[in-house]
Amino acid sequence: MNKLIIKGAKEHNLKNIDLEIPRDKLVIITGVSGSGKSSLAFDTIYAEGQRRYVESLSAYARQFLEQMDKPDVESIEGLSPAISIEQKTTSKNPRSTVGTVTEIYDYLRLLFARVGKPHCYQCGKEITAQTIQQMVDRIMELPQNTKIILSSPIVRGRKGEYKKELEQLRKDGYTKIKIDNVVKDLSEDIILDKKKKHNIDVVIDRLVIKEGIVQRLADSLEVAVKLSNGIAKIEIIGGEEILFNEKLACVDCGISYPELTPAMFSFNSPHGACPECNGLGGKLYFDPDLVVPNREISLRQGAIVPWERKSSVYFHQMIDAISRHFHFDIYTAFKDLPNNIQDVLLHGSGDEEIEFYYEKGDRRHYYKKTFEGVLKNLERRYHETDSFDVRDDLTQYMNTQPCPVCNGSRLKKEALFVKIHGSSINNITRLSIKECLGFFKELKLGRTETEIARRVLKEIGERLGFLINVGLDYLTLDRPSTTLSGGEGQRIKLATQIGSSLVGVLYILDEPSIGLHQRDNKRLLSALKRLRDMGNSVLVVEHDEETILSADYVIDMGPGAGEEGGKVVAQGTPLEIMQNPASITGKYLNKVLEIPVPFKRAMPDKRFFYRRFRLREKHTCYRHSLQGACAEDISFKGKGRGG
Repeated sequence: MNKLIIKGAKEHNLKNIDLEIPRDKLVIITGVSGSGKSSLAFDTIYAEGQRRYVESLSAYARQFLEQMDKPDVESIEGLSPAISIEQKTTSKNPRSTVGTVTEIYDYLRLLFARVGKPHCYQCGKEITAQTIQQMVDRIMELPQNTKIILSSPIVRGRKGEYKKELEQLRKDGYTKIKIDNVVKDLSEDIILDKKKKHNIDVVIDRLVIKEGIVQRLADSLEVAVKLSNGIAKIEIIGGEEILFNEKLACVDCGISYPELTPAMFSFNSPHGACPECNGLGGKLYFDPDLVVPNREISLRQGAIVPWERKSSVYFHQMIDAISRHFHFDIYTAFKDLPNNIQDVLLHGSGDEEIEFYYEKGDRRHYYKKTFEGVLKNLERRYHETDSFDVRDDLTQYMNTQPCPVCNGSRLKKEALFVKIHGSSINNITRLSIKECLGFFKELKLGRTETEIARRVLKEIGERLGFLINVGLDYLTLDRPSTTLSGGEGQRIKLATQIGSSLVGVLYILDEPSIGLHQRDNKRLLSALKRLRDMGNSVLVVEHDEETILSADYVIDMGPGAGEEGGKVVAQGTPLEIMQNPASITGKYLNKVLEIPVPFKRAMPDKRFFYRRFRLREKHTCYRHSLQGACAEDISFKGKGRGG
């Protein structure tokens, strides 16, 4: 069937329309706003396609999928599986980035796991293989009489029951095993939950560091690395764990690397995520500029906002005691207080004790203790409270700053020191997509590495090219999806679909040219045509003139909006639309109707408007003007003047 046949469509304001749409073509649905374009494209065609697909699945699978209601239409024939690309934010997940949405980051993780060169994060030298003798030397450097357990990690963070592996260990004569940090005897009947991830270490030997154990230690290490493909673990009783790898270790610093796997470069996996920020790249903190937003007023007037809002006199008594101890006036503006006094108020008195008091009845009771500071007090209350309302109230004084450990990169330091051509995975994701493509085009690898990475590099290059073709060459791969506009998110989805290379699919798009500069329209159109040429039907709701004229088929809805719309005014090729006198769109296309450019522009009235933004990620001052009028600089939260 080469047509999509719709009969009796009455969804929303559609007037019982019958319509035939050619398949495997670029079809534009246009018309005035409110004429029923989205009702036809999304609420009728896409909804029915999605509903039929879900109904074709088993009852078990359907319970996990959102099932759409049947649209108000008599019948639709020739319907393909439908994919909707709407004007919505790509993801609200803070872990989602441009790289993860387009799957480019997945290929980058694979590339670094296979051809990346680990470097020591202390001395910066490239990691080389670690011999058994080097392992022995490192262990013998431990203090005398240190008790250690030597084990071989055979399973690390993987699901399964491992019945065969456990049975084989029993046959080989091993007696002790450590499962998820619990030591068990192999003579026991051990049953593991196959749906959960497990860590299994085979206990090889228990030793005390002293003279005369070198040979025994070397033999035990040989057994350990053979059992776990080169990895051995030393657990110091009551202390830390030391991981040795026969393949990856720094000779000078004694730092060992785990096996390079794609999970090691994932900030969504515990194997790769920064332990401080858990892979988010930022941490919430109590911002002094939000705690003391107005430094022109005094403590008595309520400069410390979180304390001023409390009805209790406890905080006022505390401020009074601090002022008596450090000899300052509570009626002095906060900005005029000495820097050391401001520091004490915000960050605490350290080890210096202050005489505080509380009043009970007509008596005043004194006691001495250190002052923790406003910021530490708020942080302690935030973490100790079980009340959602209290946390929500305290959140207004918090801001986000880059993680102090990973500096916003989201990954462990081990992953950040695995490099290709001198660049870590974080260096690459911070490049713009255009620069990133240039990096991979100029990348020179060895003969063996080139063969290993050939297909991965091909996928990365193609997907970067798709993003450039839809006008997104300025984005970076580490850009959070939550910061993308609707148009950017839609074009990312479009580039992802091109990369998936599906055939026989009905794609429905919602005004993809929104937010796109006119010079990039041709690249967007070529992407849509490429989808069509691959054997797909592309249905686009659009107002853009260039897009309409490039279409294979146009459907003009109208004639008006709301109750006056819902009808097919004209349909056919762009030329046929222009020749149809009933089509308002056609009259604008053939210049019978037009909106003239005014001969004289309206002059600005010299008035300005200002907006203040409270940003989670950083404080920024903005300039805003009306129609080209110059705006004055704005100060933000006492941070000074800036554009």
